[in-house]
Amino acid sequence: MSILFYTAVGLIAATFGSLVGLGGGIIIVPALVYLGPMFVGETISVSTAVGTSLAVLIFTALSSTLTFVKQKRVDFKSGWLLFITCGPGAMLGSYTTQFVHAKSFQLSFGIFMLLMAILLVLRDYMKPLKVNWPIQRTYTDGSGNTYHYGYSVVPALIIGLLVGFISGLFGIGGGSLFVPAMVLLFRYPPHVATATSMFVILLSSLMGSFTHFSLGEVNLWMVLGLAPSAIVGGWLGAKVASRLSSTKLLWVLRVTFVIVSFKMIWEGLFLT
Repeated sequence: MSILFYTAVGLIAATFGSLVGLGGGIIIVPALVYLGPMFVGETISVSTAVGTSLAVLIFTALSSTLTFVKQKRVDFKSGWLLFITCGPGAMLGSYTTQFVHAKSFQLSFGIFMLLMAILLVLRDYMKPLKVNWPIQRTYTDGSGNTYHYGYSVVPALIIGLLVGFISGLFGIGGGSLFVPAMVLLFRYPPHVATATSMFVILLSSLMGSFTHFSLGEVNLWMVLGLAPSAIVGGWLGAKVASRLSSTKLLWVLRVTFVIVSFKMIWEGLFLT
């Protein structure tokens, strides 16, 4: 039963995560915390769920990044820039997890999931800012399409630090914040933002996972259970992202986020 549970969670989380650039951790953490006792037969602490999730993200991000690289959708230049602060931020967030009380974490994570659900709805109606950034980029993808966008070093580094800290703290990867920021602030093409986000997630999850592992917050058996299907899901999501509209899948994700967020907020506020 536990093998089927790990396979399903890894596949679903990685597919959704790679499809929209989320990373998948925002699905893995609640699944381990709430469904783990039923399917694994033991209670999984929040810190272990976060650390394990971040470790699994390495495999998800690696699989999807390799696929995106073949499609020539990863902007490595801006990806490395974002990683300069995202990597250390992920380590800091991972270290901070040990000081957060379980109930406080549930409340914070629930609020964060609710905000992500709202953001996933609003991003269909929000248009990129028309800012003349000092660094202008011209990018041609594997299909020969050319796109123009730009950014500034300081705002990019600040975004990288904030996203890295949140990803390390919650074990989510950070794509749920990176992609909207890159699209709305810097006018990245959505598919380039998703691909570049997964590349940064790969690098930052390596650093964040190392911190969680050093604190004893990574369950290697769970990682082994989740990783194989996460690799498949990362590849599948990257493939689907280039061929299908993700509108219906996004609505399923939005509704799921709202339901789980309300549950976590309720428990964080009222349960002892």
